[in-house]
Amino acid sequence: MVTMAATSAFFPVSSPDSSRRPEKTGNGSTNLSFLNPKPSANTRVQIKAKAHAPPKINGSSVGFKPSSTKSLDDAPAPPARTFINQLPDWGMLLAAITTVFLAAEKQWMMLDWKPKRPDMLVDPFGLGKIVQDGLIFRQNFSIRSYEIGADRTASIETLMNHLQETALNHVKSAGLLNDGFGCTPEMYKRNLIWVVAKMQVLVNRYPSWGDNVRVDTWVSKSGKNGMGRDWLISDGKTGEILSRASSVWVMMNKRTRRLSKIPEEVREEIEPYFLDSAPVVEEDDRKLPKLNEETADFISKGLTPKWNDLDVNQHVNNVKYIGWILESVPTNILEMHNLSALTLEYRRECGKDSVLQSLSAMDHPEEEGGVQCQHLLQLADGAEIVRGRTEWRPKNSAGNHETTAPGHTPGKEDA
Repeated sequence: MVTMAATSAFFPVSSPDSSRRPEKTGNGSTNLSFLNPKPSANTRVQIKAKAHAPPKINGSSVGFKPSSTKSLDDAPAPPARTFINQLPDWGMLLAAITTVFLAAEKQWMMLDWKPKRPDMLVDPFGLGKIVQDGLIFRQNFSIRSYEIGADRTASIETLMNHLQETALNHVKSAGLLNDGFGCTPEMYKRNLIWVVAKMQVLVNRYPSWGDNVRVDTWVSKSGKNGMGRDWLISDGKTGEILSRASSVWVMMNKRTRRLSKIPEEVREEIEPYFLDSAPVVEEDDRKLPKLNEETADFISKGLTPKWNDLDVNQHVNNVKYIGWILESVPTNILEMHNLSALTLEYRRECGKDSVLQSLSAMDHPEEEGGVQCQHLLQLADGAEIVRGRTEWRPKNSAGNHETTAPGHTPGKEDA
């Protein structure tokens, strides 16, 4: 079809006269002699007569000198007309056909029709997908310019937002997201919501602007009335583990704001998605001490949530708590160290009218210049919101954690 289209651009198609239809020879081939008719003898005679007839001007005959008169017999005979010499230049035609084919080939190559393994499919829109037998959710992120800090790397809040986003998209992809954050249909009927009770994060390296990171997350059973959720953040190109996190979640009644047991109907919804695996971060069972104004080294007061700090459940987003905790960390630690470990125990929630204060105490420096801090975020009346511990390492050093996701080999898959 391409060749016909290209050819028709050079040769206009017209229907031949019915009186000049080609005849077929005895062997079945078509006689194309009508394309190059040869002049007959009578035609030549008529041409001669016309050539030798003296022209007339105003009714008077005008003669020619005998020497200037030439017979058609003296002129060289024109080359025989054939089907070939009536066509345009073959080089031009070949160039046109080649151009058409090259353009078609280019368009075809731009479309990637090669089949790929299901675990190697690209996530072009960053919406995530379920992998590993339907038990692990994976989502890719590109570090934006507004997600990095003064040291040109992503902040701890950026990483925590990625954890929260993948957790919600996991529930949504599984078809369990009804109303609110991570609320299943049966939870919605009973006004139940998930709240985080404990969070542990280890950071090997912070990604930089423009880096592509991959986040894997899955859920597991945690005690009788809890659910565990784990995350692995890795480099999208090399598979290097950048960060890992483990958390414990419990249920709360949205109206009474009290903790609740997991109903059997809800358990039946979520247990098929549980992955039988140990947490990627070993539980830190060290007790988190309660600080006060006498034991704290640094205090930041008058912290109030803004409207944008609230989530759909009308309480402060847990990522905001981390920012408030860091409000009382000395600037020299923030400038000279990277946050390498974070442990948080959530005691209660706070709303839009709350006034908080952040307390931090410095522990004795660890080996190789590391620093450890104890933290407390509380209301102005002394009610505890979050207890925490942070560990910091100098910015010229790197971590050496090697944990991988269940069934995952770093660098092997690059979805």
